[in-house]
Amino acid sequence: MQTNFWGTVHGSLIAVEHLRLKGGALINVGSVASDVALPLQGMYCASKHAVKGFTEALRMELLEKQVPIGVTLIKPTSVDSPIVHHARNYLDHEPSLPPPLYPPEEVAEAILYAAVHPRREIYVAGPGKAIFTLRSVAPSFYESLAPAISSFERRSEMPQAPSGTLHRSKSAGQRRGNQPGYVRAQNLYTRAGLHPFSATAVAAGFTAAAAAFLMASRQGKRN
Repeated sequence: MQTNFWGTVHGSLIAVEHLRLKGGALINVGSVASDVALPLQGMYCASKHAVKGFTEALRMELLEKQVPIGVTLIKPTSVDSPIVHHARNYLDHEPSLPPPLYPPEEVAEAILYAAVHPRREIYVAGPGKAIFTLRSVAPSFYESLAPAISSFERRSEMPQAPSGTLHRSKSAGQRRGNQPGYVRAQNLYTRAGLHPFSATAVAAGFTAAAAAFLMASRQGKRN
């Protein structure tokens, strides 16, 4: 909360003071976890929910006062960053992020786009939008997928560095993590999402694909 939420709050308020007279773009980084809950990531989800609530309230207050600042919330899905090595690990296995993963450059592209084309929100990667849609239309079904989602958040090996960087800093400056599996080079939904006319069709396809993928995974666990 100190980093994700209060860091965003303090940074946003300072930025607004600088942009208030001449206008500009305020871009906050949330997450798909700003919209949905994920097992084993309760506190992270709480911080990103808080970022969303603050960002939306701030946008409304700026509109009320007719301050010419565009406010965008970026919502990445799973990104191949070193996050699992920096976080304190309380699991009995090495943590992982639910697939598919996308490179951090996709998030950077969305931020750069929002700097010159203010949008209320931008999802980075289609699965994030798909999960949000599934949670919206079938919340009980989404929650029943918790065992499948949770299984993707644990690797088979034992923890490599469970202490993380909570009490002691480690090497910094790395953009990529070492997440297992294939990391996609680019995401069609992110690119299409920057062009609203094509985004709706892509989102519908990703929603169906995400539901089928999670159901298949859950069935495989049972078998």
